[in-house]
Amino acid sequence: MNFDARNAKLLKPGEHITLDGYPGLRLEANTTYRTWLYRYKSPVDGRMRRVKIGHWPALSMPAAVVAWEGLRDRRDAGEDPAAVVKAKRVEARADAAKEAERSSASTYTVRRLCEDYMREHVTRHRAKKGADEIGRMFSKMLGTVNDLPASSITRSQAFDLIQIYAGTAPVQAGKLRCELGAAWDHSLDAGRLSDATPNWWRLILRGKIRSTGKAISGVKIGTVKRVLSEDETAKLVLWLPNFTRLISDILTMYLWTGTRGAEIAAMHGAEMSEEPDGWWWTIPKEKTKNARHENATDLRVPLVGRALEVVWRRKNIHGDGPLFPARGVNPIRSIEQKTIQSSVFTYQPYSETRPGWLRPRLPVTHWAPHDLRRTARTLLAKLGCRDEVAEAILGHMPPGVKGTYNRHAYDNERRVWLTRLSEHIESLVESSR
Repeated sequence: MNFDARNAKLLKPGEHITLDGYPGLRLEANTTYRTWLYRYKSPVDGRMRRVKIGHWPALSMPAAVVAWEGLRDRRDAGEDPAAVVKAKRVEARADAAKEAERSSASTYTVRRLCEDYMREHVTRHRAKKGADEIGRMFSKMLGTVNDLPASSITRSQAFDLIQIYAGTAPVQAGKLRCELGAAWDHSLDAGRLSDATPNWWRLILRGKIRSTGKAISGVKIGTVKRVLSEDETAKLVLWLPNFTRLISDILTMYLWTGTRGAEIAAMHGAEMSEEPDGWWWTIPKEKTKNARHENATDLRVPLVGRALEVVWRRKNIHGDGPLFPARGVNPIRSIEQKTIQSSVFTYQPYSETRPGWLRPRLPVTHWAPHDLRRTARTLLAKLGCRDEVAEAILGHMPPGVKGTYNRHAYDNERRVWLTRLSEHIESLVESSR
């Protein structure tokens, strides 16, 4: 039929009209448009195909005929116009996806990568104190790389950032390198970085960042792990009353139990229990350093000698709550471990904290609270305590296969050897009076 605009307007959805002399050209209607189409048999596989030419009336009948002629000539030449259109559409989508990926990579900054790592991993699997420290490192130490695209970080940029801190704060530099490496791994696993993105933090300065030890009054004292001698231990125990009662009690717990400072500081009265063989302090697994290990259990600590005296006196005052509460804090919470360290340092002869305050000075110098835990472990070894028992007392998990298969709790042995340790320290003190 010849084209009639009035007939075209009257087309209902699903109807179409064809034009005489233009085989395959048709005007087809749907609920929204009237569309010019070219319907033909593919010269490639013989199947019927159709190609959209344009919408009427925006595309007039003469213009549709011109386009039809071009498509017919291409089909006659052996080309499948519909397949070509489809291929171009697929290519355009792929190009758009690549561009979106490039755009996303360019806006996915180091800052965002670290935020994702903190939110999705660190805050879920690390203790609050450790998580806060990692967050502080990311907020203070990333410098100019913070707002750079994470995928664009080069080896030299990674090296330069860590090198800034390696000379003056090697421990912090090593921690920053380690956490950035873990953050990059997290983003690679999540697909936020291309698989081809290198994790330079894992490759740079491996084994080359070493601590030179702490400095006191500007003097380097090296990286030696301090252990108090028996004579020093006795002198310190005799001197403990010069500290505040709270600090004195905590330091006593270090020596008489060998437990960690964080565990002592967080002690609650409700964690004490009387059993047939005496009093025990059961430290919940989540309060220990082993909380992240699946095979870890609550840490059982027998209370003997001065440790039992400290706990009973403080429990009578504080009940089932924190036995070492922070001063002047409401609501009541446990003292922070750094407060203990600061207090000990204040009494060292070389401390310049509050220079106008006249105070007694420690006769045993260059030690920190954690060294008392190391001292307790050394005294246990000297007394003949087997390694597996001494390590259990300290709350260390047995390594490797031994830790998997040896699940003995050593409760009896803990009480025997901590009792012997208490008696030994008391004998040292008595000999020094």
